[in-house]
Formats: sequence, structure tokens, C-alpha cells
Amino acid sequence: MKINLNLLNEVTAFIWAEADMLDHSEYQAWLNLWNENGKYIIPIDPSLTDYENHLNYAYDNHHMRQLRVERLENGEAISTAPKANTVRSLSRVRIIEETDHKIILRCAQNLREFRKENLRHYTADVIYELIRQENGELKIDRKIINLVNSTDTLAGISYIL
Repeated sequence: MKINLNLLNEVTAFIWAEADMLDHSEYQAWLNLWNENGKYIIPIDPSLTDYENHLNYAYDNHHMRQLRVERLENGEAISTAPKANTVRSLSRVRIIEETDHKIILRCAQNLREFRKENLRHYTADVIYELIRQENGELKIDRKIINLVNSTDTLAGISYIL
């Protein structure tokens, strides 16, 4: 197996930057990472792949991502008070598919949330589908967060996974 280390380094730096933006509530910068038609998906059942026809924790298009960010920024959602402190760790980055304009990668995400004197831990397999713009810039076309503990409820989270 031949690994394109330059591409691996590029996509790893990209997803690390995204994780840092989310941990530091840089939601407008996070929105700019997305392709206009991109989908942000958190399935309830990670074994299913027909996300459009099954219930998901999240299945956000551009408009829904913007609304999610607005709720987080303006405090409309009751779950945003008090704000959670989060730290994400991404590891085991592997490029699954690569074409001239599309890169599919999979990684592990461990997210720690500290809120209301409680520490929670969410582990997920994350699949990114990135597209390369004509200017060379990467954009997220699809992000699927398959939680290992998906049967535990996500009610009341005050951040973006």
C-alpha cells in the first residue's frame, strides 16, 4: 500500500483545524469550511448508510448548519447555558479514496465535554468527504459522525460534534 504523505498531511491539518475551530467556538470560520451543498450527518444507527430515509441526530444542509450556529452564538438554545468546554482529539487518519477533486478519509474522534461539573466522553468514527476547489482549497462536502455509543442520548448538547 502506497501512502501519499503530502495529501495525508494536508487533510490531517485540515481536520485538526476544524476540530480546533469547534473547540474554540469559531463557528463562522467553521461554516466557511463547508461546500454549499455539504451535509453534516450524525446517524442514530451507525450501521445504516441510507441517511436520507432514516432518523438521525443531525442531517444538516447549509441552511440548517447556519441555524445551528445561530442558536449556539445567540444563546437561544437552553442547552447552551452554561457553555460546554470541549476538547477533541482526532487520530488514525486514513485516506479511503482519492480522485482529482474528491478525497474520502476516515478517522477516530474522541471528544471530551466538561459542563455543569460533569465530564462526558464521546467516541466516534468520522468520515469526511472533502472536495478540492479550483483554487486548490479543500471544502467539506459531507461529514458523518458515527458515534460508538450512539444509543446514548445526545439531548442537551451545546456544541457541534
